[in-house]
Amino acid sequence: MDSDQKKVALRAINYGLYVLTARNGDQYGAGGVNWLSQASFDPPLVMAGVKADSGSAAIIGETGAFAVNVLAGDQLDIGKAFFRSTSVEDGKINGYAFTDGPETGAPLLTDTPYWFECRVTDTVARGDHTVYVAEVVNAGVRNAEAVPLLLRDTGMNYGG
Repeated sequence: MDSDQKKVALRAINYGLYVLTARNGDQYGAGGVNWLSQASFDPPLVMAGVKADSGSAAIIGETGAFAVNVLAGDQLDIGKAFFRSTSVEDGKINGYAFTDGPETGAPLLTDTPYWFECRVTDTVARGDHTVYVAEVVNAGVRNAEAVPLLLRDTGMNYGG
């Protein structure tokens, strides 16, 4: 296989940019993710690829739960704040206000237009990312007019 062609071909897959969060007591995990897709209507399932050695993956492994915060097209600055280690202080995670998810306790960023909470049903631990298949157990909309942020629109890429 030609590695350059593989990279270009795989980067042609369209992705959004999201902030995935998880919590176990006083431990918090939060990171920017883009390998996310709906996988079923009934029950409502999503699948998310999370860096296997991340703090979020460790917490998800312990709790079996996470939340996804969907960024609006003009919220790249929020997304970039989650490309670093997680810190929680003064009611903010990486500098952004949050509330605890009512079903999972995972942080819900109050500035994002959409969110959903998930409980893991299946795990595929292979490669450098763990794939979680999870049932959506709660969801919310703060701004139904917001257009979600696409990774391609940021000039960044993650894949290949």
